[in-house]
Amino acid sequence: MIIDGFSPVTIVLLVLILAASALMSGLSGFGFSAIGALCLIMLPPKLGVPLLMTLSAANQILSLRQLKADMRPIRHWWPDGPAPYLLGGLLGVPVGLAILGGLPTSDLMLVFGGFLVIYAAYSLARPHGAHATLQGGWLASSLVGMSGGVIGGFTAFPGAAVVVWNGLRHVPKREARAIVQPYIFVLQILSIALLAVHRPETFNRTYWGLVAITVPVVLPCTLMGVKLYHSLSDVNFRRITFLLLGLSGFGLLLKAGGAAELLAAARAMGL
Repeated sequence: MIIDGFSPVTIVLLVLILAASALMSGLSGFGFSAIGALCLIMLPPKLGVPLLMTLSAANQILSLRQLKADMRPIRHWWPDGPAPYLLGGLLGVPVGLAILGGLPTSDLMLVFGGFLVIYAAYSLARPHGAHATLQGGWLASSLVGMSGGVIGGFTAFPGAAVVVWNGLRHVPKREARAIVQPYIFVLQILSIALLAVHRPETFNRTYWGLVAITVPVVLPCTLMGVKLYHSLSDVNFRRITFLLLGLSGFGLLLKAGGAAELLAAARAMGL
């Protein structure tokens, strides 16, 4: 399928990036947009972010079905499950979409991207077991969820704040996944619905063409990632989590305006 304005090489690069995104998201339960943010070097945010939201939602649907046994029943979502995070996230998403639609975002992405890179590097370098577990109630969880909703509205990566919080609390992999996956799925669906209502022009022919090309690649790669997940220990799960957080921070730094400089430097070095 040929899409106006995109060369075959660009399409291949997009597909490869999103295939890696799906594999890692199936493996960890989050982070589709962590790697997928690299697509924003080739796509404008007003096209790339909704595309990542849509593919992330499809990725989460498939993952949630495959991991049904790991998910808490809805009656157990409050106060220690995903419900407090969702409560805050539902309030935060409209703010994030407003930022995407009109406010300057580069400074915000630079700060948040830099924080994620530093936090991930520190967590990977820290010896296992050297941690202080934070205690959090439903109010703290709701505030974390709200910040994730704001961030997700303009980056398509709502799970970052929740993943960091769970890491600071040293939540086991099964419990962390049972919180993060429903949270990401609901917020991505909400973001897409709000965009459809307020900016229907977002979902144009180019958007649907990219969806048609990438979904058949994303879904099988998601299943591969879920199969790998079952073999992970808690320690290796956390390592992958921190690696994805670092990649997401790097992607946000690229999106914030560093892409042109990095590409110029790469060309200067003959890469």
